[in-house]
Amino acid sequence: MKVKSKKLSDTRVEITVTLDKQDLATARKKAVDTLIKEVKLEGFRKGKAPRELAEKVLNPNDVASHTIDLAVRTTVPKAFAEVEKSPLVIPQVNVTKYVPDESVEYTATADILPEVKLGDYKHLKVKRPEVKVAKKDIDEIVENIRKAYAEKKVEKKPAALGDEVIIDFVGKKDGEPFQGGTAKDYALTLGSKTFIPGFEEGIVGKSSGDKFDLPLTFPKDYAEKSLAGQKTVFEVLVKQVNVVTLPKLDADFAKKCGPFKSMDELRADIEKNLAAQNAARLNEQYKDALVEALVKASKVSAPDILISDQLRFLKDDIARNAAASGAKLEDYLKANGMTEEEWEKEARSVAEKRVKASLVLQVLANEAKISTSDDEVAAKIAELRDVYKKSPEALKNLKDPRVKMDVRNRMTIEKTLDYLVEQNKQ
Repeated sequence: MKVKSKKLSDTRVEITVTLDKQDLATARKKAVDTLIKEVKLEGFRKGKAPRELAEKVLNPNDVASHTIDLAVRTTVPKAFAEVEKSPLVIPQVNVTKYVPDESVEYTATADILPEVKLGDYKHLKVKRPEVKVAKKDIDEIVENIRKAYAEKKVEKKPAALGDEVIIDFVGKKDGEPFQGGTAKDYALTLGSKTFIPGFEEGIVGKSSGDKFDLPLTFPKDYAEKSLAGQKTVFEVLVKQVNVVTLPKLDADFAKKCGPFKSMDELRADIEKNLAAQNAARLNEQYKDALVEALVKASKVSAPDILISDQLRFLKDDIARNAAASGAKLEDYLKANGMTEEEWEKEARSVAEKRVKASLVLQVLANEAKISTSDDEVAAKIAELRDVYKKSPEALKNLKDPRVKMDVRNRMTIEKTLDYLVEQNKQ
């Protein structure tokens, strides 16, 4: 067997394989052995006739076809191994020459893992973000806790800012209700800016039992594309007006919230928790930035087949999330004002980045000799079993070897990311 390799791109290769007389003889023997099992001669049971007799009645075209098929199938993996290439999918084979019992020549084309030239991962110019907690964030949490302890009293009076109203409403566009625009017994604090401009203001001055229409136009930058800038009418019924009395922010309030003697202690605890949350979030962002910088510093190409796989994962993820809320993928795309083609064009860039990041991290893990042991995987699986102990389906999935492999890969990636962070300490 002779093999020649031709690079079509960084992620695709074509090999030309020439098989000689000896290669064909081996394949022909196996082909004949297979075919004579179906031969039935008079005086013999099916497949039991002597080889010399059975071979004489075989169709020469069938023998040639099976010989070529066996010769190719058995040599393709060896040929790629000889040129040190690993196909990501089943290669596309084309037989270009066949001389019976003498030689066969064929080409095999396949997507392959690209050669990755790892950049300098120890001096990436990525600044680690500083963990800060803004006073307004602490104030917001304090105010939310305060609202949770608020006293509410039903009053027969016109609603004012700061009051809570219990309402039914139906939002309509062009006379037809739109998705997500209907609710019953909805508790709304006037002045909370929960709804679009004009909605809460339109309820101010209304009393229990009042039923009215609110003509409103959605903001042009509204997240729901189908409603952005659209004129609508909300049919509103005020069912109850509650006057809300907020507790004073004093030591007694702090004691209600936990083991705190003063508001200063409560605020200090909130700040500590916010700092921890911000640190975790910023650390993940920092890791993402490091990987992005490493990809830019490295030479890596993303095979189309892997990009397609990532696109499928992204689409499946969106479909699952949409299904959880009783919608379909088409509904999600429509809500965001996108066609499937437009989404794929935008998502392809994300998929390509993910593939490149994965390839670069794999090479880094190999260079740094980072791996995950069987014991570590077993410990993680045990931890997951405890988390999902009430889900028989999840517990069953954890026994799947593919799931264990996924757990191993994820753990190795996390170790590699931690290593990357360590190498770039500032």
